[in-house]
Amino acid sequence: MKKYLIGAGAVIVLLIIGGLIYMYSGIFDISARVPHDPITLWAMNTVRDNSIKHNADNNIKTPDLNDSDLVKMGFVHYREMCVGCHGGPVIERSEIGQGLYPKAPSLARVANDWTPQQLFWITKNGLKMTGMPAFGPTHSDEMIWAIVAFTKKLPTLTKEQYQTLDKETQGESDE
Repeated sequence: MKKYLIGAGAVIVLLIIGGLIYMYSGIFDISARVPHDPITLWAMNTVRDNSIKHNADNNIKTPDLNDSDLVKMGFVHYREMCVGCHGGPVIERSEIGQGLYPKAPSLARVANDWTPQQLFWITKNGLKMTGMPAFGPTHSDEMIWAIVAFTKKLPTLTKEQYQTLDKETQGESDE
């Protein structure tokens, strides 16, 4: 039994030393132009998804996300801060958005994959290692809920409806 413990300890020490050599060697390419290998991608996505589900407080009181004023306020915020990375029905991602890795998801396609509480948590707290900033320090909960209200409308929004919202809110800022 003692031999097995010594052997296991030696393996752990060698793994730690090997890991440190790998980290300090610089051979891992951190370029945003080089995709992660499948195992790393799986691990990061699994950690992200489970962290969001664990940390998003499902007891948060969700406002009426169908309130047209809230949706319009959310559209203004989305247009000012989100469309560059996430795009929209009539807008491509900006140059910055196109250069992100991992790419910011098209919210028109994935908004329904998340509950309103999870979208609120993501928007308020941001996501490490993704380029998604935390808007909690600069936005009130009401403003964040407005962004969520608009985001939940994105999957069913037509180009024409998006353009109408854009025209209706011209001159309105996100402040």
